[in-house]
Amino acid sequence: MAEISEAIHEQTEGIEQVNRALSQIDEATQQNAALVEQASAAAQSMQDQARLLERAMSVFHLAA
Repeated sequence: MAEISEAIHEQTEGIEQVNRALSQIDEATQQNAALVEQASAAAQSMQDQARLLERAMSVFHLAA
């Protein structure tokens, strides 16, 4: 009976460890998704700024 109790205890601890690991994976996934959104917004902003800069610079011409 003691062996069964110990086995159940070990299984319970294993399940708890798996649950903690899954929670950490979920948290990391959510953080990564937020970072991707931020990077996308930054890239869009840089693209917009590059277009404005290109328009501003188009008035200048260099002599050949």
